[in-house]
Amino acid sequence: MTYRCEGRIPELKGERVILRPLNRSDAEAMFACWSDPEVRRYADLPDMPSASEAGEMIGILNDLSLTEDGIRWGIEAENGRLIGSCGLNWWQLEGAYRGEIGCELARSYWGQGYMREAVALLMAYAYAVIGLNRLEALTDSRNIRAGHLFQSLGFRLEGTLKQYRHMDSGFVDADMYALLRHEWETLNG
Repeated sequence: MTYRCEGRIPELKGERVILRPLNRSDAEAMFACWSDPEVRRYADLPDMPSASEAGEMIGILNDLSLTEDGIRWGIEAENGRLIGSCGLNWWQLEGAYRGEIGCELARSYWGQGYMREAVALLMAYAYAVIGLNRLEALTDSRNIRAGHLFQSLGFRLEGTLKQYRHMDSGFVDADMYALLRHEWETLNG
């Protein structure tokens, strides 16, 4: 049976993070994350001049779950602060059974394992509940941190897509990382 989100975004609990639905009251916290030039450097985010636009972006992300196109969670740290978001930017629930991961984290939480834990929770849900067979992550080739993150989770670099995205700086290459369900199952015994 094909997975149906129907707008329901479940809470997923890890050791240090909780993945939970984003809501409009999270606009200030997500604005702080999404407007940081270092967070934006390799992200394909629209201009974010105020918390109002962050609130609109939260609405757009939540709508993905209503239209069965994707799902996005807020990442809440053990201190109760919202520190970023992650989810499936899109998915194909029939045929290839695949989805693309997207994520961003507030700079003050970089390098502490929060995103690794959040993406691991997302992966378990994507494989075990949604029923996906393949997860993909497209990262800006210059974003070494993102490449290390996905490799640490078992993803393999499949190749580089030349001039795949257009950003303020011009066309940029994207690295395609992927992990199949049976590979994930082997890694997670």
